[in-house]
Amino acid sequence: MTQAPLTTPFRIADVEIANRVLLAPLAGIGNWFVRLQARRHGAGLAVSEMVSSFGLHYRNERTMTELLRIHPSEHPVSIQLFGHDPEVMVSGARIAAEAGADLIDINMGCPVRKVRKAGAGAELLRRPDLALDLARAAAEGSGRPVTVKLRSGIEPGDRSGIELAVRLVEEAGVAAIALHPRSAVVQHKGDPNYALVRELVERLGGTGSPVIVSGGLASAAAVRDAYRESGADAVMIARGALGNPWIFEELTGRRGAGPTQEEIVRELLWTMDQAERHLGPSRAAHYTRKFYPWYLERLGVRGTEADSLQRTETLDAARELVSGLARGVAAAA
Repeated sequence: MTQAPLTTPFRIADVEIANRVLLAPLAGIGNWFVRLQARRHGAGLAVSEMVSSFGLHYRNERTMTELLRIHPSEHPVSIQLFGHDPEVMVSGARIAAEAGADLIDINMGCPVRKVRKAGAGAELLRRPDLALDLARAAAEGSGRPVTVKLRSGIEPGDRSGIELAVRLVEEAGVAAIALHPRSAVVQHKGDPNYALVRELVERLGGTGSPVIVSGGLASAAAVRDAYRESGADAVMIARGALGNPWIFEELTGRRGAGPTQEEIVRELLWTMDQAERHLGPSRAAHYTRKFYPWYLERLGVRGTEADSLQRTETLDAARELVSGLARGVAAAA
């Protein structure tokens, strides 16, 4: 079968997605304005950073007011939940749906030790029956289509994620699978095995549940190669989108070349403004430090100049420095 262009719409259950280029859940990063940025630049769907089902169930203040915050312009939007208790997942998914989630995604791929020690993330590959119960619980609680993002296995050579993905669709009615074809223990090292994604596509053919490829998608060229090699229905970009929302424009035909220096500076300043809206000026001044290197690298700003931005204590000081760096880069060009 001929693979559809990335610009073609597709459906996850009854939710129509405008194209096949998606923003992956980014732990500690994928809040509402990062998702909104991806959508503004052309992503068909953006998935939230992982949100604790327990945090929602017990209505933790930060979880409710920060991690579950959804902007009206994001829709459709997917909220990713993690956890290990089906009853709590029912509650958490219900709260996420009430907050405006169009889709519920369950994290069954996080390789981080503290998440796995709690019996969540990639650890669920060892407990497939519990994984099925969690997927059913999310559907019951939310009334929304449920998707799952998972790894191909725990250890190299382990195929438990492939087998679980098939069961999730066939036995729990999961509406889509996002597969990162690396084992959990290697995290982001080594080359993803896109042949495993192709195998899953073939096994799920005819079920109506799309397969989305993730992992190793650091550039537009890498995305196109992985899409073709995997035979997937869509792509899900994580690290390749950090400080580079223009990748969505490249892949959806809205842009033929990289951003100008002016565009990069404008996007960084926009990000700082949204962080201030999200967290207030004091917290945002520290939070945005994780964003600076991604944009400065694209500007070619390194060394002492980059370090000076990281040392700023207020957003106003950071804005002034960014503007000054931009003038310096323009003068040197």
